Amino acid sequence: MIYFRDEYCNFVSNKRDLYSSSLFIKTKSMNEQKVYFISDVHLGLPNHKISLEREKKLVNWLASVQHQMKALYLMGDIFDYWYEYKYVVPKGYVRFLGKLAELTDAGIEVVFFTGNHDIWAFDYFETELGIKIIRQAKTLKIDQHVFHLAHGDGLGPADMGYKILKSVFTNKVAQFLFSRLHPNFSLWLGNSWSRKSRYNEDEQANQYQGKDNEWLVQYARDVLKKESIDFFVFGHRHILLNLKQDDAQVVILGDWISTFSYAEYDGKHLMLKKIDGQEITIRET
Repeated sequence: MIYFRDEYCNFVSNKRDLYSSSLFIKTKSMNEQKVYFISDVHLGLPNHKISLEREKKLVNWLASVQHQMKALYLMGDIFDYWYEYKYVVPKGYVRFLGKLAELTDAGIEVVFFTGNHDIWAFDYFETELGIKIIRQAKTLKIDQHVFHLAHGDGLGPADMGYKILKSVFTNKVAQFLFSRLHPNFSLWLGNSWSRKSRYNEDEQANQYQGKDNEWLVQYARDVLKKESIDFFVFGHRHILLNLKQDDAQVVILGDWISTFSYAEYDGKHLMLKKIDGQEITIRET
């Protein structure tokens, strides 16, 4: 192709602008990669129809942030009841599980902190979906900040009855014996138990108890006596809390039943948001 001098200069200039623009877009997208945290979706609750609506909402939200996501932390109770056998897993949730597979196939890290409702997640998520399973509270570094992450069940000074029950649920012998039950019966039993425990919860207990009485905040204070933590992220309580505690920030994620909320970390700040765009501001008390 032959260019006259002025045309060639314009061509080179346009190519340079286009190249610079593409570099800017690429650099911008890399710098804007974010880490997301969600918890307490309770897929399966209260029935298939309503659960499916919430599942679709969750998948749509994941798709909307996928382009800037570098990691997704599932902070427990993603399923209202999950028990997997060696060759059998609960049916359903295919849209959500398919989206998780899509994320990991794209190189996005997905980490699953099991909760009290999905405590019996064994190797299915790791083997089939490439998701890392973590079963207890863990301190880790994400970018330049130190996070302390946990679902929240059994932490702090409260709920001694549940702590005893959890020791039974995690007992290898008890799990082996329960696995001898036919899946049709065991999944029915587990779902019935899970729904009953959810409906029998004290409504007052699901409200913020104040900085001195909220047991996950008490737990965070105890951790801070031993470790230097920037951010705590919990689920379990089904409340939205963005709290300043000493030099740390304590976030309780809410749920995907009523608040439809998540936390977003951009490498500098941890923000608690709802999917409608509302941001939960940090409180001191």
